[in-house]
Amino acid sequence: MKHFSGFAPLAENYDGFILDLWGVIHDGVNPLPGAIDTLTRMRALGKKSVLLSNAPRRAWAAQKLMRGMGIADDLYDGILTSGEAVWLTLRDRPDAWWHALGASVFHLGPERDRNVMDDLGLTVVDTPADASFVLNTGPDDLRDPTTPAEFEDILRACIAARLPMVCGNPDMEVIRGGQRIMCAGALAARYTEMGGDCRLLGKPDPAIYGPVLAMLGLEKSRVLAVGDALNTDITGAARVGIDSCWVLGGIHLAETGGDFPRAEADARAKGLAPVAIIPTFGWL
Repeated sequence: MKHFSGFAPLAENYDGFILDLWGVIHDGVNPLPGAIDTLTRMRALGKKSVLLSNAPRRAWAAQKLMRGMGIADDLYDGILTSGEAVWLTLRDRPDAWWHALGASVFHLGPERDRNVMDDLGLTVVDTPADASFVLNTGPDDLRDPTTPAEFEDILRACIAARLPMVCGNPDMEVIRGGQRIMCAGALAARYTEMGGDCRLLGKPDPAIYGPVLAMLGLEKSRVLAVGDALNTDITGAARVGIDSCWVLGGIHLAETGGDFPRAEADARAKGLAPVAIIPTFGWL
């Protein structure tokens, strides 16, 4: 693994990039230092980039959030979110499991993620007992998002109703505006421990990379994936045979302390070998 202070050396070696959002481009509230400058410089070099995020909302909603932060649409070539993948899969119902879900959904998640259910002919119900499945997009706005115990009662109600769960974000946690909060993946993991049936869409599932590579239109050998999470970004890239760059300034900063040798040891302990490690998605 190579260690760089910025992204410039890596930009020279690849033609296309799959970029994570949270922890690389922004923190859910503000752009991360250097990110807009790096995107601008990559654009000037004619490099292609697609944003791939485990955000549990439609791609257009993720774009709207970024515009509000000053991250313009013309800084990248495309975007795919796990929420968009959920919407497409609920629309198309590709196999028997998805067909059997039915049309009555209990939504576990904040109001801002309800666009994942728009225009699908679903009936959103207020209690698990009235639903045929549960859509989990993460902690809602009524409970403390930092502890799983806050959601134990609602998960037990879903178990009692024998609801299959669709998880719209495999991430376990994220740093939002400096605060570490749970994601839908943590609730899905607990649901599975309780005996629930759950499907997750998003990184590190190899299926999510097909549409992104199609957007780039490049050979995999010319593509670099950039992310801050070992279990999703770096693992997902490895599963599809794409080189990866690990950004230390995101979800793993507290445990690695930004120390390159320690981070490298942590990656190898998980059987992962990103080609490079950088502190942040800055240029130099």
